[in-house]
Amino acid sequence: MTRVPGTVGHGLRIIVVIPALNEEATIAQVIQKIPREMQGGCVTSVVVVDDGSTDQTARVASEAGALVVRHGRNLGSGAAFATGRARAVELGAEVICHIDADGQFDPQDIPELLSPLLRGEADFASCTRFGRKEIEPEMPAVKKWGNRVVTALVNWATGGHFTDASCGFRAYTRETAHHLNLFSPFDYAQETLMVLSRLNLRLVEVPLRVRGVRGHGESRIAASVLSYGMRCLVILLLTMRDMHPLRFFGALAVISTTVGLFLGAWVLGHWWVTGGTVPYPSFLLGSTLFIVLGFLLLVLALLADMVVRQRIVAERTMFELRLLRDTVKATSSPVASAAQQLGTVTAGEEGATE
Repeated sequence: MTRVPGTVGHGLRIIVVIPALNEEATIAQVIQKIPREMQGGCVTSVVVVDDGSTDQTARVASEAGALVVRHGRNLGSGAAFATGRARAVELGAEVICHIDADGQFDPQDIPELLSPLLRGEADFASCTRFGRKEIEPEMPAVKKWGNRVVTALVNWATGGHFTDASCGFRAYTRETAHHLNLFSPFDYAQETLMVLSRLNLRLVEVPLRVRGVRGHGESRIAASVLSYGMRCLVILLLTMRDMHPLRFFGALAVISTTVGLFLGAWVLGHWWVTGGTVPYPSFLLGSTLFIVLGFLLLVLALLADMVVRQRIVAERTMFELRLLRDTVKATSSPVASAAQQLGTVTAGEEGATE
């Protein structure tokens, strides 16, 4: 389990991260509506990640009081998520909250989303648009269906019970941020859930009312639902390959071997009845190839599983190093301050002695 630094009584340092792409029409309103004080914490900074906007998003966000980090070109939502997370950690965030810049999520709901984290009951909290029937947003049927399919795939891969795996309104503790090593430059939402589920962190969903349709512009995730769905599917498969290679390649090995055995049994049955393999000699070759491929995939599954075990050790080491860096920073600042004060006093005493 992850421990949140600090206590509710003292309040936690919260930083809100807003990825933005051509959102000059809504970004200022989103920033200004963010509550600065809440039970258990306070928002100390708002970081806007301008992901290659061609309008005045960066200027408007800066004038609204946000710290703006700019990408020279559009790198994708996953890259914007990573940049915002890294900047928030650098600024000393104890809790990091991500919210979209298009106004579909109400910034006034941030305290409710953060509530499980500030009470120390969760390590990661995500808004769900489909958690309660009475607050489900109006959206195109194909989009709603696509979200449900993607969520079902994530649940199958993680063994979880999520209701919304694609929502970008989410929050997590600093230590949870140290656990995240994501690879997709595009759709980070599903990969995040799969990575954190593997670590057995406390993940919760918070049902919130959201707008199902944007007021301005088009989705920065993907203009085409089909394109978005295909991209999510590829990311899910790649994440499964990297996190559960024994299951992934093992399933392919079973499928290949089964096909090979079926073709071989067909030829064997024909030979038993007729005494020959004609007209199925190609089936015999195919049977051999599929069985050999199944064996090779099984070997690959075992080797990949060994690599993943090494990766887990490496990620655990990286996590411990990040925690150590936090500890060193926390202890070095008071020491440096005390040393500076001591140096000032000593210099004053020496001046007096002279």
